[in-house]
Amino acid sequence: MNRAEKAALQLRAVDVLRMLKETRTYDELAAETGLPAGDLNRYVNGHVLPGSDRAREVVEAVGRDALGAELEARIRIDADGYVDNSGAVFDQPLLDLVAPVVAEGFDFERPDVVLTAATDGITLAASLASYYGTRCAYAKKRKETAVEEFIEARERLESGIELTYYLPAAAINEGDRVLVVDDLIRSGETQELLLDIVDTAGGELGGVFALIAAGNDGIERARGRTDAAVGSLLTVEKP
Repeated sequence: MNRAEKAALQLRAVDVLRMLKETRTYDELAAETGLPAGDLNRYVNGHVLPGSDRAREVVEAVGRDALGAELEARIRIDADGYVDNSGAVFDQPLLDLVAPVVAEGFDFERPDVVLTAATDGITLAASLASYYGTRCAYAKKRKETAVEEFIEARERLESGIELTYYLPAAAINEGDRVLVVDDLIRSGETQELLLDIVDTAGGELGGVFALIAAGNDGIERARGRTDAAVGSLLTVEKP
């Protein structure tokens, strides 16, 4: 870890602690994190930064659990099992906290490109790309008029509808390591099309991540396609 990455990790750990402190006393935060209340006070108030080992512990363990609980509190699930996650994907500061948790808490290889599908996954992908200091790309259901070459992925769904995604060919270079992300994984059909795009581009898959998994079908479908790490921050059961 270089000095810039260390500083970014320490600052994100402070952000996580500040989020937790909004609804907890220092004693409650100490009991939850196992850190002394006096140290927590100094971190939250910006007097000192936690060391890199302590920052990683906060981000990996405390941050993951806390953000999972925060997501669960923000989403709504209707009687048919559809998830309204607008309370999360429209909150950029929250997604900026998710990025270091994903980078430090999952076994994803550092990507050259973070790839998602338009539109709700874009804010998450942008946060991760910014944290990694790498490129962000997103596939669309329509071609951009000024782009001449596209990578195309197409699949006929169980409903009989044909789903097609297009990505400008220059977005992924051969040999690029690609992290596929999305705000929600349900059936896994969208993620499978993104994996097809990575294969067609000659990229190397670094992992598949979803903010929320509705059931396990989509996660298992992705795992059936790759040996790379596949995971989500929160899994909710479908009715």
